[in-house]
This record gives sequence, C-alpha cells and structure tokens, in this order.
Amino acid sequence: QVQLVESGGGLVQAGESLRLSCAASGRIFSINTMNWYRQAPGNQRELVASITSGGSTNYADSVKGRFTISRVNAKNTVYLQMNSLKPEDTAVYYCNAYIYSSATRDYWGQGTQVTVSS
Repeated sequence: QVQLVESGGGLVQAGESLRLSCAASGRIFSINTMNWYRQAPGNQRELVASITSGGSTNYADSVKGRFTISRVNAKNTVYLQMNSLKPEDTAVYYCNAYIYSSATRDYWGQGTQVTVSS
C-alpha cells in the first residue's frame, strides 16, 4: 500500500528555519511531480511549492526566496527547507504526489503542523 509520510513540523519563532520531509513508501513504479501544500485555519489549501521528477521547481509568490523544495528520487523523498519563517507561514503542511503504482492516483500525506510565533 502506497503512502506519504511527512515529518519535521514544529513550533519556531519568526526568522527561524524548519525542514520538512515527505517519504513515499510501498510498491512504487515512479513518481511524477511532488508538491507541498499548506492550509491555515479558515483558509483554503494552497500550493506552496512543486518539483518535477527532472528537478524543475515552482513556488508561490509568498515563499519565493525563503523556501526551497528538493527531492531525492532514489529515496522517493521530497523536502521543503523553510527559512526566514513568518507568523503567516503558520499552517498544516501537506505533501502531495501523483504516484504510479498498482493503484496509480494522487496521494496525500497526513499533514504536519508548522507554527511560527512572533
């Protein structure tokens, strides 16, 4: 059974850094684009960053220059390095990927809480 598991969330002060990880496990043939989304209370889920299997990246304007997405294909893992964190970055962060497997579809992780205090 394929699943995505995130880790690395926590409570930090404004200006500090966090690194999120998301590992895909199970019988995986390949993974297309991997994404990080976030959802703050009362807000819709928004795309934060994405990375293709070839390494091309895309970022939301609100995080450009502060966040960096990367992946290690051999480990089926995607990372989100978050620097210069702001209180408005507080949200639950979700990993998402379209995974080719015996059950090819879009998969989501369970989410990890990131809280930035001022």
